[in-house]
Amino acid sequence: MANKEATARIKINKLLEAAGWRFFPEGSAPANIRLEPSVTIKSSDLEALGENCEKTSKGFIDFLLLDTKGFPLIVLEAKSEDKNPLVGKEQARKYAKSQNCRFVILSNGNLHYFWDLERGNPYIITSFPTPDSVIGYQQVTPNPQRLIEDQVGDDYIVLTQRPNYQSEAAWHNEAERPGYIMANNLRFS
Repeated sequence: MANKEATARIKINKLLEAAGWRFFPEGSAPANIRLEPSVTIKSSDLEALGENCEKTSKGFIDFLLLDTKGFPLIVLEAKSEDKNPLVGKEQARKYAKSQNCRFVILSNGNLHYFWDLERGNPYIITSFPTPDSVIGYQQVTPNPQRLIEDQVGDDYIVLTQRPNYQSEAAWHNEAERPGYIMANNLRFS
């Protein structure tokens, strides 16, 4: 178990760095990753966390990603490789709210979700967002009027599960359709 946690931590660290996030200052650019609010870490601190990326003596470790001014921007909830990242959803939401963050990343090193708390549910991402992409995204605000005007049809839930279901051959074949619905666990209201 500890090996899966250490592997997840290493993968998450590399994904963060590949997306332009920094654990340490680089030239004039300050570090923009914190493991706990208001705590600056050193390289030895990161290594000292050892194999358990989820618990330390102080509790759970979340990554706090900062904006260019050093304010909290994203909470990244890390889970071990053998856990679905969504198990940390409510914990991450509470932490994000406490840090006044709108965005959450849930990851186990292999599977990642991005969650805009103002726009809906987490969705799968294949790479971590860059600091600049999130700042641009932050300027987009939800339109409450669109929610009022949105039509909710019988396939509303199915469209969130499988947006292109109507274009798939098994859907078009009426004999295969019941099996297709069951195999994909599609929910119609």
